[in-house]
Amino acid sequence: MTGAAGAEFRVWALAGLPEVRPGDDLAKLIASVSPELVDGDVLLVTSKIVSKAEGRVIAADDREEAIDAETVRVVARRGALRIVENRQGLVMAAAGVDASNTPAGTVLLLPVDPDASARAIREGLRDALGVDVGVVVTDTFGRPWRSGLTDVAIGAAGVRVLDDLRGGTDAHGNPLSATVVATADELAAAGDLVKGKTSGTPVAVVRGLAHVVAGDGEDGARALVRGAADDMFRLGTSEAVREAVTLRRTVREFTDEPVDPGGVRRAVAAAVTAPAPHHTTPWRFVLLESAESRTRLLDAMRDAWIADLRRDGRSEESIAKRVRRGDVLRNAPYLVVPCLVMDGSHHYGDARRDAAEREMFVVAAGAGVQNFLVALAGERLGSAWVSSTMFCREVVREALGLPESWDPMGAVAVGHAAAPPKDRPARQAGQFIEVR
Repeated sequence: MTGAAGAEFRVWALAGLPEVRPGDDLAKLIASVSPELVDGDVLLVTSKIVSKAEGRVIAADDREEAIDAETVRVVARRGALRIVENRQGLVMAAAGVDASNTPAGTVLLLPVDPDASARAIREGLRDALGVDVGVVVTDTFGRPWRSGLTDVAIGAAGVRVLDDLRGGTDAHGNPLSATVVATADELAAAGDLVKGKTSGTPVAVVRGLAHVVAGDGEDGARALVRGAADDMFRLGTSEAVREAVTLRRTVREFTDEPVDPGGVRRAVAAAVTAPAPHHTTPWRFVLLESAESRTRLLDAMRDAWIADLRRDGRSEESIAKRVRRGDVLRNAPYLVVPCLVMDGSHHYGDARRDAAEREMFVVAAGAGVQNFLVALAGERLGSAWVSSTMFCREVVREALGLPESWDPMGAVAVGHAAAPPKDRPARQAGQFIEVR
């Protein structure tokens, strides 16, 4: 085969490996059937035999229970098929739990630490044969938007798993600004061409690409896993929507990074899909995109708040503390004031029914704001819904030039979180359910 810049390389499967059993030394087994390995070779080792050697075979009459145990979060579900993030941080079908090529009533789990497994094989071959080789532990993945399966790297040692070409130029002199090649995945796929899925040859060798073999300090395959903050496709299915709801957390400290107005508008588009009575549209979202508009509003609200606190008999020290606690709005780079409008509401001439009518509209407004907050989380924007505008609606309407019929329903501080949210105790849904 011919590789980059015309370099030629060979890929072949190793024949003669015996059935791997728990406790086997994989490096010694590989060395026994391939004493001709040389410095710069890359071994591509199917994760299944690594799992067997490491005793990752467990009794499991119910494979679904094993998948549950290995799952960190469900990314997507269709029928019995689940795409999940597993304990190794890999997003794949069934958490990598495999019921093939293992005795009935058992399943294979992925190695606990595939990078450590690759390092152990690399060091074992160095001891057994005196060679410096790269090792890639592979597994089979499906891919979004593409049919078919391919092998990818889930563990690596002594291999440059990523080849960062940014800062260079292409053959025409154009700058490369986003090109980072997943070298370890390309090696894994090349090995799968000769290993196959049913041939019983779980190890392949690549020779002729010594430039991808590196020292012991190289990153492992974990570096190939895209972090949540950079994953544009983390959300999308019904399970992901539920995660977005969980992801929505109150953020009170923001960075100085500007907020994308387009992201806020997309969140508003999600907000106005909320249910509402009588086919009405009881929401209006006032976007305070200029520092001047935010300052004008917050100064007017502060003055009104201080006047209220003084009427309540609060001390000046107490007032100062309370005003400081309200700085979440002032410190945010972007503010949104959601408003309730009663256009289309019914008037019954009966206090009880008219009050219920307003409550329906208030509930609809809350549903819209909840949609808005969840959608902001999907845009990777932090938010805090603060009720303060509800206590001085006249002041807010005057400061922002809003119609008398618009009722501010709090204010939403929007920005990029200065720090990850703190852990909070999980709420058990059963504690909030009554069945009749």
